[in-house]
Amino acid sequence: MAVRIDHLTTSGTFSLDGGTWDVDNNVWIVGDDTEAIVIDAAHDADAIRAALGGRTLRAIVCTHAHNDHIDAAPALAEATGAPILLHEDDLPLWKQTHPDRAPDGFLTDGQELTVAGAALTVLHTPGHAPGAVCLYSEPLATVFTGDTLFQGGPGATGRSFSHFPTIIDSIRDRLLTLPGETAVRTGHGDPTTIGAEAPQLADWIARGH
Repeated sequence: MAVRIDHLTTSGTFSLDGGTWDVDNNVWIVGDDTEAIVIDAAHDADAIRAALGGRTLRAIVCTHAHNDHIDAAPALAEATGAPILLHEDDLPLWKQTHPDRAPDGFLTDGQELTVAGAALTVLHTPGHAPGAVCLYSEPLATVFTGDTLFQGGPGATGRSFSHFPTIIDSIRDRLLTLPGETAVRTGHGDPTTIGAEAPQLADWIARGH
């Protein structure tokens, strides 16, 4: 069965540094008719389970540990038995939301996750958060960027645990090296491509150093 990418949007709040904002999050499901992984279990575990449609969930992969990307992860894990995977550098952020429930495993740079025969490579891309990662699948010509790269520029770096020069380095060294036709599937908003973002990112890179 052919691997495919399913998408749903969930709504909730993002809270950090004493502020709270309403947000819509993209949840990405990669798999076939029998198995899948979820990238960023945001807000609504029941909606994500419904989108899975009875498929075996192999893993819940967190691109980073801001609460809006992980708030539904424990409930989804409990309902499905799937492990929660996070980069270890984001544990301090994770513990702000889930102090009594640790992730089940840690993502490492260069690690390969395989689902339905398709490989996704973990790219550690700190800046928006210390443990932010992107997931690149050459067979799917897609990179899942979480909040590292959006249509129109880098993710926000104005709050705790973030750093603008670091996110610029991550985008330059880990994302702009990907083929221009690579689809960029983001944590919020509309998708784009590496090629579409490259010209304006040159300006961001110039400002980052």
